[in-house]
Amino acid sequence: SEDGWLSDYALNEMSKAAYGDNFFNLFNCPTHDKTEHLGFSSWDKFFTRTFNPGIRPVQNADDPDSIANACESAPFRIAHNLPLKAKFWIKGQPYSLVDLLDGDPWASKFEGGTLYQAFLSALSYHRWNSPVSGTIVKAYNLPGTYYAESLYQGFENPRGADPVAANDSQAFLTSTATRAIVFIKADNPKIGLMCFVAVGMSEVSSDEITVRVGQHINKGDQLGMFHFGGSTHVLLFRPETNVKFNLHGQNPSIAGNNIKVRSEIAHIE
Repeated sequence: SEDGWLSDYALNEMSKAAYGDNFFNLFNCPTHDKTEHLGFSSWDKFFTRTFNPGIRPVQNADDPDSIANACESAPFRIAHNLPLKAKFWIKGQPYSLVDLLDGDPWASKFEGGTLYQAFLSALSYHRWNSPVSGTIVKAYNLPGTYYAESLYQGFENPRGADPVAANDSQAFLTSTATRAIVFIKADNPKIGLMCFVAVGMSEVSSDEITVRVGQHINKGDQLGMFHFGGSTHVLLFRPETNVKFNLHGQNPSIAGNNIKVRSEIAHIE
């Protein structure tokens, strides 16, 4: 239709979100014929489309101290000295490792460590890529809520409820929403064990992991994908890992701009 996902306007908006001006130059489409839905057999196939080869190269691919951006996403929050367990007060959205990792016995390895969280809009590329080269040592899915949000960002917010449902509640969602947990033992001993967490937002509940335990991956290789809608994700680093973030001139906020997937997001000191 004239205002559907394959309209000129929609394709242009998705191109702008990906820092381009031509959808077909950016994304791999089976055909360019809109009457055939660009060759995609379902809307989900379109939503999980891939970039064309060469569009998102790995920045600093040969530098083991360089951390690649795992998702095409906007920086939301950085937290240091992570607590193992935190209390959730009405106005607060703390990070609680035990809750974020649903009691995983490895949660304590990240106590006192660092967390990076970033947001993917519905217009963004929705596949996940490994931030480091290393071996998958644990990977699993966690069930969670739909359309959950912090009470203070909803009914108790004196400014009025979040107009986009869960956007302002992204930290809260790390402990309540559907999640995919992927632990990676980096080849670089200065990084060692780290964790990628995909967090479904609103109606998103299909966090598909495409790697397996024991598999070695290179920085930038695919880890999995979200299905249907905007989402958020987390990177966890142990306290032994001295990580300095490169947010490409931005400060973390709800109004940030996408940083390209596979570009440098941090550097190990």
